[in-house]
Amino acid sequence: MNHPLRLVLVFHNHQPVGNFDGVFEQAYQDSYLPFLDVFERYEKLRIAIHTSGSLMEWLDANHPEYVDRLAGLVASGRIEIVGGAYFEPILAMIPSRDRVGQITTYTKWLQDRLGATIRGMWVPERVWEQSMASDLVNAGIGYTILDDFHFKNAGLTEEQLHGYYVTEDDGRVLNVLPGSEPMRYKIPFQQPEESINYLRYVAEQRPGSLVVFGDDGEKFGTWPGTKEHVYDRGWLVQFFDALVANSDWLKVTTPSEAIDSVPPLGKLYIPEGSYREMTEWALPAAKINEYEDVHHEFEAQGLWHKVAQFVRGGYWRNFKVKYPETNVMYCRMQMVSRRLQQVVERGDTGELVDQARLELYRGQCNCAYWHGAFGGTYLPHLRNAIYQHLIAADNLLDQAENRGWQADQQSWVELDAEDYNLDGRLEVQLANNRLMALVSPVEGGQLYELDVKSICHNLQATLSRRPEAYHRKVLQGPSSGEGEVSSIHDQVIFKQEGLDQRLGYDSWNRHCLVDHFYSADAFSADVASGNAEEQGDFVHGSYETKLRRSEGRVQLQMTREGTVAGHSLRVTKGVTLNASDAVLEIAYLIENLPNDLPVHFAPEFNFAGLPSGADDRFFRDAEGNSLGQLGQQLDLNDKTELGLVDQWLGIDVDLHFDRPTSIWTYPVETVSQSEGGFELVHQSVAVVPHWHLLPDTNGCWSVTIRLAVDTQLAEQRMGETAAVAAAH
Repeated sequence: MNHPLRLVLVFHNHQPVGNFDGVFEQAYQDSYLPFLDVFERYEKLRIAIHTSGSLMEWLDANHPEYVDRLAGLVASGRIEIVGGAYFEPILAMIPSRDRVGQITTYTKWLQDRLGATIRGMWVPERVWEQSMASDLVNAGIGYTILDDFHFKNAGLTEEQLHGYYVTEDDGRVLNVLPGSEPMRYKIPFQQPEESINYLRYVAEQRPGSLVVFGDDGEKFGTWPGTKEHVYDRGWLVQFFDALVANSDWLKVTTPSEAIDSVPPLGKLYIPEGSYREMTEWALPAAKINEYEDVHHEFEAQGLWHKVAQFVRGGYWRNFKVKYPETNVMYCRMQMVSRRLQQVVERGDTGELVDQARLELYRGQCNCAYWHGAFGGTYLPHLRNAIYQHLIAADNLLDQAENRGWQADQQSWVELDAEDYNLDGRLEVQLANNRLMALVSPVEGGQLYELDVKSICHNLQATLSRRPEAYHRKVLQGPSSGEGEVSSIHDQVIFKQEGLDQRLGYDSWNRHCLVDHFYSADAFSADVASGNAEEQGDFVHGSYETKLRRSEGRVQLQMTREGTVAGHSLRVTKGVTLNASDAVLEIAYLIENLPNDLPVHFAPEFNFAGLPSGADDRFFRDAEGNSLGQLGQQLDLNDKTELGLVDQWLGIDVDLHFDRPTSIWTYPVETVSQSEGGFELVHQSVAVVPHWHLLPDTNGCWSVTIRLAVDTQLAEQRMGETAAVAAAH
């Protein structure tokens, strides 16, 4: 054992901010707890564990005994705790100040709770950009782990990856360990002997070298089929037994021990990237299919291994282009971060500012900002959670300035224009102490964010239906699921039947004030499927704007000269907000209407976070009578009011029209991919009032829509909860 092969095992455990409590608990019972139960029996083994802050907080609150066991294993030297950014953000996505803040805040938490000495960190989703190295070092980090794919992108071969390297940025030096892709695909999907054979081959070729395995702990019990494979059929016991049995030449150890015992192989600058699959998912859908086809073609010719090292996928940041909704969420996060920094630079401190910082950090959790083999941005509860924490951060800063939504704080209203979504063009913000609305005049004058401050909910956290590369698998049908357990990337499982019939795509973003002009005989089914013929050019058209301010009242006025069925029309729409009111007043004026051309006008509204499939989430009429669950398709006529009620959230969204209207409603549902397979996901409720316009003598037509948000039920519950807490 003079020159043993060192094997570093790093297990990354994570559940995202906003995931369901039952999912946390199931993952704990299926993965984290049984893994620790097995590992504790092997006293000669040393491993490393990284647990994200969102999961660690949940564990400490719900299973403190598990955290205590971790602390005991840390104290005995059997587990090294790998640190990280507190709430698992993509580091390339957040400002440098937040990178350092997230890392140092979590390091302190781990030191205080576990007694751990933090020397290294897990880079979330292994998304790397070289400029991050200096931030990591400035945050007290000495090493990190990236996939060997990163190192191969820098030109290294497989034979050069059995060790670690140093890299630097701005004079700060960081150790970087390459995680082995061969080991990542063997563990736990192949028999333990396959891993031992691979490690023995490396040991024979390069005595005294280092191999690093770093991957998701959820592969050990949470991924489909792995609980039975890893625990019931004994894979993990067999794997640990094999490691112990080969301890004469194989030393299982921690990252810090390996770095202290083995010198670096050299210095390296690492190109931006992530693990291989992530770079593929970042590509546009059509390009992913092209990539897969070329991959399979070259494999069939026996050439893939020669070209793979030169093949690059996409760039992680372009998820914000692929999914515009994630860009909106990202830009909202940046707004909060900038505001917090301005508060800090003014010298403001205190508990409210500290709480706002933690809420911002929670709102930077990465999972809702991208999509691949996992639900990611397609999961509404994850998007809603991000907005919940970002709005909560803003609320805390408002409260610190005595501008909160609570009754004892001052009322106010503001109107501003800035490049809020970072596209080089101006958007408009209307805000008071109850609501915050963002409107994009250059993109159809659409309302793309509507924050309800009292419940920290964005009614516009929607998602459009768009083509995905895996939709061709949906059209091919599910696989049998029989035989050996397989990687989650290879499985084709349908969670509902008939998903191939539910595919549909949108050519616009699912916002409010989407100005459609349909044919006179358009059917609700065509509108719901996205196949209704668009006769106007207003959906994506640019509107000219005027900002109007008066005491206690602001208004955004937008005007566009466009065409409908070849005829020129002028549309003016105004959005008005008063101080203290949770009401948007929306007024439309359409001019130059012809007498001989039927014009069918349908401004679309979408409301997110109001799920279907429950009796306490329903449409209501003006008298409060239920018209059915929010997932239903309605075709109403001669209505002046429609409400959307979510009693669980404690919200009632009311649309009131000053003239009778017909209304279509339908659910917007996507066919998307998650850990459990392909599934239908409810994204938003579409409400489409529509009129066949009859112009007045001047060729004009107008309507005023009052969008009111009532959260009295939620606020009543908050008061009751606060009273109970105060009593105890």
